[in-house]
Amino acid sequence: MTRFDAATEGERLKLFADAATAHRARSSEVMTVDVDPDSDTTEGGEVPPWIQLAGTEVILDCTDDELDRLKALLGKFPEFRIDELVSPEEAEGTNAVVTARSDANRVAGFIERAFREVYGLDDDYRAWVTAV
Repeated sequence: MTRFDAATEGERLKLFADAATAHRARSSEVMTVDVDPDSDTTEGGEVPPWIQLAGTEVILDCTDDELDRLKALLGKFPEFRIDELVSPEEAEGTNAVVTARSDANRVAGFIERAFREVYGLDDDYRAWVTAV
C-alpha cells in the first residue's frame, strides 16, 4: 500500500478494501482505521471513532445509541453478525465484535457505512489506515 488516508466515499472504499486485502494477505494481527481528529468530526474534545479488522472480526466501541444503530446496520449485512459485546464497568459504552465472513469489498462497505450510520459522520470525513 502506498496511500493511507482518504476523504471521499469512493476513495475511502478503495482504501478500506486495499487495507483489508493487505491485512489478510500479511496475516497481520489487526488493521486499524482511525478518523482524522482534525476533520471536524468530533465535538467537545471527544475521541474520534476507530474500527479494527482482525481476520474475520470487525471491532468497534459504541455508546448505547451507537450500538442500536450498529444493530440496525447489521440488518443490511446478513453475512455479518455480532459475536461478542463487552461492557466493562469502568468504561462508558460497549466493545462490539462483529464476525464479517465476507470479501474485502464488502468489509470496506460495512466499515464506511458504520462510520457514517453508526457514528453519524459527514460524507467528507477523512479516515486513516494506521495499522495493516
